[in-house]
Parts: sequence; structure tokens; C-alpha cells
Amino acid sequence: MTIKAASVPIGVFDSGVGGLTVVSAIRRALPGQPIIYFGDTARVPYGNKSARIVERYSLEIASFLVSRGVRFLVVACNTSSSLALAALEAKYSALPILGMIGPGARAAVEATANNRIGIIGTRATVQSGAYDKEVRRLSPRAEVFSRACPLFVPLVEEGWANERVAEEVAARYLEPLLEEGIDTLILGCTHYPVLAPVISKVAGPSVTLISSSEAAAGELASRLGGGGAQTGERGELRCFVTDAGTYFKEVAERILGEPLASLEAIDEERLVAQ
Repeated sequence: MTIKAASVPIGVFDSGVGGLTVVSAIRRALPGQPIIYFGDTARVPYGNKSARIVERYSLEIASFLVSRGVRFLVVACNTSSSLALAALEAKYSALPILGMIGPGARAAVEATANNRIGIIGTRATVQSGAYDKEVRRLSPRAEVFSRACPLFVPLVEEGWANERVAEEVAARYLEPLLEEGIDTLILGCTHYPVLAPVISKVAGPSVTLISSSEAAAGELASRLGGGGAQTGERGELRCFVTDAGTYFKEVAERILGEPLASLEAIDEERLVAQ
């Protein structure tokens, strides 16, 4: 189904600030598209929470976004995409919903030459096996090697993505995957594209990095028929968070490469009451 982008408000949500890598990719692909973003900064991270809690949080945020006129939902959180996508699709069956797993897996299968694909993500995403299952469904010949990288998220949010400590942590995490001879690596967390230069340096030129953020934005643009991409006016970006600490605006603007014009805090009680 093709939907006219210029007339459709897009809702994007994540457990925190990392989903803005998806927003950034969408704004490059569809610069005229208005976006409402929700970051659950008071309850981040989702990666160490149970499936039941992740599902509950995701449904609460989806309800909030739908109440604001969203007609397309992008689940810009790999953990929510792994653990809550089915529940979201069941509750909002008439709402187009796009997660991170399918686009990332498809891009990796297209990119690999030796069918040895690595996946890095939060503990919850890796333990869910969602990427592994989707890659193998798309390519039964593929061999998949997964690794949880829980320290990557705080490195990004502390602004240390370009520090030596990030390279040292990346080397420790990636070593077992590189020993398996992977030629493709899925960045299975929306924070991880911020670390792409460091990850690429450690992995070397023989490993292709797949950003689930870029892959999802590409699929969204395709589903929207490219509408809005050529409009001269920049689409409005409104951001809602459950905790508007100063770090969010700072990190958000670093990821987006532009000032954050609209930021509003929504407390948990108000969110749950939707």
C-alpha cells in the first residue's frame, strides 16, 4: 500500500534518544515529512527489561502517538521491534507499522557475499533471536553470529562515541564475531550508527556495516512513494520525552545535526492515562 507522505504525520518512538538516528535518516529521505518523535527517557534502557514490560511501554507510547493524529508508526527501537511488534500490530491493525528487524535483515542478506552475518544489539534484542530468525527466513544458507553490546548505549549518550574508550570496547565486543569470518554486520540498535566510524575502524574494510536506521528509512520512503521528498519546506519535527533532562537536547542535536525546535516532557502518569 502506498500512502501519500505529505499528508501523513509519521510517529517514531524509541526507548530514548537513539531513535533519532532513524528520524535523521527519514529527514534525509523525506525532508518535507512532518514527524512526531517520542523518547521514553525516564524508563530507558529497554534492553535489560522483560518482554512484558517492553510490550506495555510500547503500547502506551503508541496510544499517545495515535492520539496525536499519527497515521504511520515507526518502531525505532530494536528491542521494541523484537518484543512488541506483534502486540502493536494486533492492537493497531489498521495502522501501518514499520519495525527495525525486517529492514535490517533484508539489507544484510542483500549485502553479504559469504553468508556469514554478524548482529550486535542490546541483550534483549539478541536474546529474542528476532534478527537471527528473520535473516535465516530470508536466506536459509546464512550463518548468523550475535553479540550483545550493552556498553555502547551509555557511550553514545555520554558523548564518548569518538573517544578511545569506545574503540577499546568495540574491539572487545567485535573480536568473537570477526573470528567467525563475518563479512556483514547489522547494527541492531538505533544508538549504534553514532558509533559506526569506530565500529568500522575495528571491523576493517572487509566488513559491511548495515544500519537498521538507514534500512528502515529507505523502506519507509518506498512505502510512502517518495512523497514529500522534493518539497521545499522542511517538515516539522516535534519531540516528546518522559524526562526532558538537559542531556537529551544536547545528544539529540548532535545526532540530528540541527537545532531541536520542539521538546515537551510527558510524565508517566499522563502517558499511561492515554
